[in-house]
Amino acid sequence: MTEPFRALMIVDHEGKPKAEFRELQLADLPDHDVLVEIAFSTLNYKDGLAVSGKGRIARRLPMVAGVDFAGTVVESRSPEWQPGDKVVANGWGMSETEWGAYSLYQRVKPEWLIRLPEAFDFREAMAIGTAGYTAALCVDALEDWGRIAKKDLPVLVTGAAGGVGSTAISLLAAKGYAVTASTGRPETHDYLASLGASDVIERSSLAEKGKPLDRERWSGAVDTVGSTTLANVLAQTAYGGAVAACGLAGGMDLPATVAPHILRGVTLIGIDSVMTPRAKRERAWATLSEHLDKAHLETIAHVEPLSDLPRLAEEIVAGRIRGRVIIDVRA
Repeated sequence: MTEPFRALMIVDHEGKPKAEFRELQLADLPDHDVLVEIAFSTLNYKDGLAVSGKGRIARRLPMVAGVDFAGTVVESRSPEWQPGDKVVANGWGMSETEWGAYSLYQRVKPEWLIRLPEAFDFREAMAIGTAGYTAALCVDALEDWGRIAKKDLPVLVTGAAGGVGSTAISLLAAKGYAVTASTGRPETHDYLASLGASDVIERSSLAEKGKPLDRERWSGAVDTVGSTTLANVLAQTAYGGAVAACGLAGGMDLPATVAPHILRGVTLIGIDSVMTPRAKRERAWATLSEHLDKAHLETIAHVEPLSDLPRLAEEIVAGRIRGRVIIDVRA
């Protein structure tokens, strides 16, 4: 392992973050306890912001980008991991304060890793990736709340054609919920139906300022958009329902009132995928192993080369990526 390898790094260029490819040696990597040979990573919205320069994701530079990976342990100073172990990692500050996954090799802390579930190979695990794992966290949280119904009102998924939304639809449908998908792309309607959505609504119906308390339409929701969309979703959630919020594609603001919470007992559940404790991570992957239709992974995801990431980053930030993009770090 003396040969140099390529990584996509965020560097400082005249005071602004810029993505560029660089050649690294193992000696350049952080001094963490576990060396992993990465098989695949993915492209998430946060990755798009980092690589395109449209968001200051990296808090220190230079920074290897990429928030998740699947791969094989090569060396380990931790008794918890041995060479040959197949692992998955996401979050934990990768691409922000810790070097990330857009590299053939990376050194990581042992507590960042979980074992690759037996149900999935490397490619399938990254077809799920951070987005799918986040979707599973959302579904687990809604079911823990215990008041979303399998009959009567459907569960809403916003940003439905994206990575989180696609997996959330598949999981919820497999668990027996009626699912309504919200999207602004008419060309994705058949795709969403194939994942299990029983109805599709235009995202513009949720994007305009609405009433503080509106007609009850949803027993619960997974929201990836935030801002006015989330405010309207809360206002339309039925008595005792809950909304799992995990994204901000529409903005970080929340122009809402307390009316849904104090008049209908609606709960807003915040979902963080970055610092989630291992037990919740393992449960989320168990949910995926048990309920995700693996045939949907072929519909949801496709593989692209690391060399094409700068273009793909622009595409995902512009909302033109459907489903999941798996990144082959060797290509």
